[in-house]
Amino acid sequence: MERIGTMPKRRKFTAEFKAKVALEALVGDKTLAELAARHNVHPNMITGWKRQAKENLPALFNGTKTGTDPEQEKKIAMLERKVGQLAVENDFLTKAFGR
Repeated sequence: MERIGTMPKRRKFTAEFKAKVALEALVGDKTLAELAARHNVHPNMITGWKRQAKENLPALFNGTKTGTDPEQEKKIAMLERKVGQLAVENDFLTKAFGR
């Protein structure tokens, strides 16, 4: 029996699981209720995954990636800061030497 005042932890689903369920929903041979019962998730979650799949599907064919890697984002941010710093230093040195 669950104690009063405690919240159950949220379940986390892998991208592969979400894609599999969304694809089943897009195929349409089962209702959302059937899919929800089969995969033990709420129908609203399946609807959201299905919508995301529809929105991101064109990106598969035009060569752009929709998902971003957090490590890559950190690296890009660090490089942007470095470019900004170098630009400021370059401007300072250009003004200092009158070029």
